[in-house]
Amino acid sequence: MTSEPNTPPRLRYQLIAATFARMVMNTAHRMFYPFLPAFSRGLGVPVETLTTMLSLRGALGMSAPVFGPLADRLGRRTAMLIGMGLFCIGLSLVAAFPGIVTLFIVVMLIISAKFVFDPALQAYLAERIPYSQRGLAVALSELAWSGAVLIGVPLVGILIARGGWRAPFLPLAVVGALAAVWIVLIIPADAPHGRHAKAITLRQWLSLLREPSVMAAMAINLLSSGANESLNVVYGVWLERNFALTVTQLGFTTTVIGIAELIGEGGVAVLSDRLGKRQTIALGLVMSALAYFVLPLASFNIQWALAGIFFAYLTFEFAIVANIPLITELAPEARSTMVSMAVASHAAGRMLGALLGSFVFRYGFVWNGVAAGVATAIGIPLILWVVRERKVVR
Repeated sequence: MTSEPNTPPRLRYQLIAATFARMVMNTAHRMFYPFLPAFSRGLGVPVETLTTMLSLRGALGMSAPVFGPLADRLGRRTAMLIGMGLFCIGLSLVAAFPGIVTLFIVVMLIISAKFVFDPALQAYLAERIPYSQRGLAVALSELAWSGAVLIGVPLVGILIARGGWRAPFLPLAVVGALAAVWIVLIIPADAPHGRHAKAITLRQWLSLLREPSVMAAMAINLLSSGANESLNVVYGVWLERNFALTVTQLGFTTTVIGIAELIGEGGVAVLSDRLGKRQTIALGLVMSALAYFVLPLASFNIQWALAGIFFAYLTFEFAIVANIPLITELAPEARSTMVSMAVASHAAGRMLGALLGSFVFRYGFVWNGVAAGVATAIGIPLILWVVRERKVVR
C-alpha cells in the first residue's frame, strides 16, 4: 500500500481518468470484429487472413502473466503509462505505414498494452479501496468494456465510413496520448514496496498455483470465458440462418450485447459488496448457465432470440466481472500477477471455447447451449466449496 494521501473525491477522479484511457484501448481492441469486411476490402486480403490474425491475438493472451508483474516491479502508474505508450506507438505505426504487416503489429501491441495496463489499474484500485467496497470500484472500471462498444465502436464506424479502413488509427492514437497525459496529471507516481522490487520467482509462481482458491478462481474464469466464446463464434450464423438477417441487422446485435454488458457491470456494482463476492459470483454462474440452456429454445422468434442473447451476455458479464475483486485479494502480495493470471485463463478459455463452439455447432445450436451451460455450471461448486476468501481483509 502506497503512502500518498488519496481522498475519496481524488480517487474518484483517478478512476474516471483510468477508465477513460481503458475505454479508448478497448475501442481499438473491439473494433476489428464488426468491421472485418471493411479492413479486408481496404487491405485487399481475405477475411480469413484477418480472423487468423485475431486468433493469434488470443493465443498471445496466455502470455499475460509475463507482462503483469511489471506493475509490481515498476509501480502502478508507470505500468499504466507503459501500456498507453505501446498503444499509441502501435496505432501511429499503422496510420503512417498502412498494410497487413503493420496491422498485425498493432493488433499485437494493443493486446500487449492491455496486459500491462489492466493489471496495473486493478492493483492500484485494490491497494486504495477496502475489500468491502472493491466490487463497486472494479465494476465501475469495467464500464470501459461496455462503453467501448456502445460509444467508441460506433464512432470508429463513422470514421471508417468517411475515411476508409485506416481512418480510426490516428485519432485513437491522439486520444490515447491525451488519456496518458490525464493519467500523469491526476494519478501520483507510486514507488513499489520492497516486496515488489524483484520479479516474482518460479517458487512463488508454483506457490500461487498450489493454492486451491487461486486455481479454482482461474478455472471459473476459464470455464466462463470458454462458454461465452463458444456462443460468440456461432451466434451470428445462427441468427442469419434462422431469421435471414442482413449484415446491418446483425450489427444491431452488437448494441444489444453492449447494453447487456453495461447492465451486468452495473449489477456487480450494486450487489457485489452487499451480497458478498463469492455469493455474487455463484448467483452469476447460476443465471449464466440457465441462460445458455434456454437460449437455443428461442429459435422460433427473432425477438425471443435477441432477448436470449441479451440475457446470456448480461449474466456472463455479471459473473466474470464479479470474479475480479475476489481475485485481487487472493494474493495481495502479487496483485498484478494475479490479475494477469486471470487474463491468461480468460484467453485460454476463449481459445478452447472457439474450437469447441465451431465443432459442436455442426450438430445443431442446441448443443452449443448445452455445452456452454454445462461448462458454466461446473464453476458453481468451485466457487461455493473450493474458493475461500481471506479472513482478514482491509
